[in-house]
Amino acid sequence: MSGGLDQRLTALAEAVRLAEGRLDQEAVEPARAVVERAGERLGHGLEATVVALAGPTGAGKSTLFNLLVGRDLSSSGVRRPTTSSTTAAVGEAVQPALLDWLGVRSRHALDAGAPAGLVLLDLPDFDSVQTAHRDEVDRLVRIVDLLVWVVDPQKYADAALHDGYLRPMAGHAAAMLVVLNQADLLGDQVDRARKDLERVLASSGLDDVPVLALSARTGEGTDALRKTVEARVRGRQAVLARLDADVGAAAAPLRAAAGEGRPAGIGRRDREQLVAALAEAAGLPGVVRAVERAHKHRGALATGVPWIAWVRRLRPDPLRRLGLERAQREDARTSLPPPTPVERALVDSAIRTLARDASDGLPAPWPALARRAATANESALADRLDHAMAGADLRMSRPRWWSVARWVQRACAALAAAGALWLVVLAGLGYLQLGDAVPTPDLKGVPVPTALLLGGVALALLLALLARLANRAGARRRARRARRALHDRVTTVADDLVLTPLEDELAVHAAVLKALDGERKRGAVRVPALVGR
Repeated sequence: MSGGLDQRLTALAEAVRLAEGRLDQEAVEPARAVVERAGERLGHGLEATVVALAGPTGAGKSTLFNLLVGRDLSSSGVRRPTTSSTTAAVGEAVQPALLDWLGVRSRHALDAGAPAGLVLLDLPDFDSVQTAHRDEVDRLVRIVDLLVWVVDPQKYADAALHDGYLRPMAGHAAAMLVVLNQADLLGDQVDRARKDLERVLASSGLDDVPVLALSARTGEGTDALRKTVEARVRGRQAVLARLDADVGAAAAPLRAAAGEGRPAGIGRRDREQLVAALAEAAGLPGVVRAVERAHKHRGALATGVPWIAWVRRLRPDPLRRLGLERAQREDARTSLPPPTPVERALVDSAIRTLARDASDGLPAPWPALARRAATANESALADRLDHAMAGADLRMSRPRWWSVARWVQRACAALAAAGALWLVVLAGLGYLQLGDAVPTPDLKGVPVPTALLLGGVALALLLALLARLANRAGARRRARRARRALHDRVTTVADDLVLTPLEDELAVHAAVLKALDGERKRGAVRVPALVGR
């Protein structure tokens, strides 16, 4: 198999795969059919070449077929349509599987002198009044290797031939021959008629199609046709030439459907707006505030004045109230409220704006495809965002200095309690008029029990004040770290569910064009020149 054709087919198959479900099926389906048909035809090898004689009623196609075969295999006469079914004349080295694939039942062996690998078909008339005959012609015209169009001087410019077959196959010049039959009726006007036929073919985009003038009735000029056909068969290139033309013809509408242009891509501003909208919908600001308040709350419990701090235990922990802990599982859920209609609308607007701006510069249908890709996972956003919030490591570990401060507070509480208890004892002794029995030490004129009570309270309050200031600063730092961690997780959700699908869809356009460009850059298969022209 030709390396160039192999690469072209691979490129076209890739373009079809990418275009499926995206581009117009009227462009994709013929390309897929070409890829499938090429695989089937190549599966039968290059040893055989299928040559089909096609033409309108009365052009002498069956007579020419019998002349090339060397005996009457196809009926010819005045009754129309003459050929009711396809007849095959088969040379040596042709596998029956190929004829089964062609769907030809009437099979005859060619003489030993015929080139090995030749399969010569006599098709029904394409303008037959029988619908089944036209369907048979349409089917085989799409799959044979070499088409020999047989026309007569009266009908070679017939619109049915040019509009129905020749013009749509303008890129198949390498896989076609045109025979002007009944040249014996033209006398010295043969060359003029042949040149006029060439002009008509050129107007249909087939200026490179070889044209032969001959007479099937007298045999004049048939040797040139026979040699040309034999050269194509022996060259083993007719199959490749036909498939090469099919690939080019199928790729052209696919390329037109894909269009040209380059997308603007995802801008930084649109990305930031999307993440910001998702963060609001996820409740990120509320979680950040909860982190800050939770740090203050836990710090006050750990470092506050012991006989006052216990009151804070009556208030719920802000993070636990939201179902958020330091070490959450990825599949955990929070108690955050669901997104409000306003937040959902902002997310929807951000996604559509992102898709519109990113696909700017691309022709239809790519902007709609980009929007479809960006919104494909919109229904899953809420759950993914909630899991992102629940699974975030908010780094709410206790600072070490809290333990030190707590023990210092306990020591201060113990000193104050000792001073208070001492004063109670002294008050009791004074009530019993035994105060002089137990002397009360003093510290620079201040009784030690009073110093212990006031000093313990003062130190506890001072430590609580300093700890409160430190906890505020720490809460702000934790809030900033939590914001970054949560923002990163929201960004991951945005990447997974919106940005990556959108980028992948935008990349498809470039991939389709790259595949089609790879198909187009491969050279066409060269075929032998017309013999005896």
